[in-house]
Order: sequence, then structure tokens, then C-alpha cells
Amino acid sequence: MQSRFQDKVAFITGGGSGIGAATAQRLAEEGAKVIICGRRLAPLDEVVAGIREQGGKAQAMQVDVSDEQAFVNALEQTAKEHGGLDILVNNAMAFSYGSIDTMTTEDWHSNFATSVDGTFWGTRTAMKLMKAKGGSIVNISSICGDLGTPMMSGYSASKAAVVNFSRAAAAEGAADNIRVNVVVPAVVETPATAGMLSDDAMLKNTNRLIPMGRVGRSDELASAIAFLASDDASYITGASLPVDGGRAAVLITALD
Repeated sequence: MQSRFQDKVAFITGGGSGIGAATAQRLAEEGAKVIICGRRLAPLDEVVAGIREQGGKAQAMQVDVSDEQAFVNALEQTAKEHGGLDILVNNAMAFSYGSIDTMTTEDWHSNFATSVDGTFWGTRTAMKLMKAKGGSIVNISSICGDLGTPMMSGYSASKAAVVNFSRAAAAEGAADNIRVNVVVPAVVETPATAGMLSDDAMLKNTNRLIPMGRVGRSDELASAIAFLASDDASYITGASLPVDGGRAAVLITALD
């Protein structure tokens, strides 16, 4: 594995499982000093232990990104302890499931607190920390932000907001060589989707909506994130990269 991130400092939110954990492992394999955060320390410690066993450098921080001051403090502490911040991956997410007429205001706000507010606070802080030497910010949206998924209106709206916020941030950060891009997955095998994908009928219908005929893997998302975070993408900013097996490219409406 090439070392594209040798001695780079990377901070990844929602790093205790799924896409965040896979991304932490990938960046560490390529030489990055990885700091992962999440609400629960136990899964973070497990990921860190696995990275260290493979010879990588990793650290866990128990941080809820919907807590502005806690998140800002974590990023500033990281930069102070490790001599800067080169990469931020805003991966943490929250969603509520239910129809619009039954969704509470609290449910609605919970989607935005993590996906939008957290992404804003993280990006704003990272841009300040990266101003002197540049850096890369990768925000994670969802195909739900493009398609408007029924029963997930709050999540869909929040993920759409992430895309346009990232475009604006990319335009503002470009002069300081701060790149801001978005990865847009469809359904990915993670602990969060395990229940849905364990239903054979649901999995079959989900796969039939995807031209490649299967859901994604966390390591496949990690590869895309690593690309956008690396110098291989040095002239890419403000982009939204679908990593969805072709789901967004076609409209499939007929199911037997």
C-alpha cells in the first residue's frame, strides 16, 4: 500500500464503526496519524487497537459532534498535540425514521444537529486550522439527499444541505488550498443498516435498484474518501462523488 498520508494528521468523526472505522484503517495504513471520535468510547478503542496492531498510529476521543464546543475543542486539541490538521472527514450521522406527519420537531432537529451543524462546526474550525498550509475536508452526504427518501425526510433534507454547504466552503477555501469535497453513498453494509439488510426481501429489492446488483462495502467508501483526501485529488474541490454502484445514474421504478 502506498503511503500517500505519511505524517499527515487526519480527524474522522463517527469513527467507531462502518464507513468511519474503515476510513480510519485505510488512512492509517497509508501513514496518517488518525484521530477518531464518536459518542461511545468502547467501539472507538476497539478500532484504535486494531490499527495499532497493524503498526498504525491512532487515537480515540469521546466527542459528540452535535456539541459545538466539545467538537471545536477536540479539533483544536488535535492540531496542538500533533502539529496541525491536514484532513477532516465529517462522517458522523444521525437519522430518524418515520412519516412527516408523525415526525416531532425534536426528531427533525436531531438530523440537522449531527449532519449539518456538526459538519459546519467541523469545517469552520478545520478551515481556520488549515489556513497556513492547506488541507482536505471530505464531507459525507447520502443518495437520500438527491432522491428525497420517503419516511426519511429529515435525513434527506440534512444530507442535501451538506452538499450545498460543501460547495460554498470549497469556493471559500480554494484560495488557501483547502479542498472541500463530498462523498455520496447509497446503501452500504454497516452496523446501522444491518437490520434492514438482514431482511431477505428488503435486500433483494435494494439490490435490484442498484445497477451493480449489490450494496456497497465500507472499505469501498473508504477508498473514495482516501482518494479525495489525498494529493491525487489536488485539483478537485467542490465535487460530489457518487459511490453507489450506479444507483444515482439511472431511474429504476419497476419491481416484480
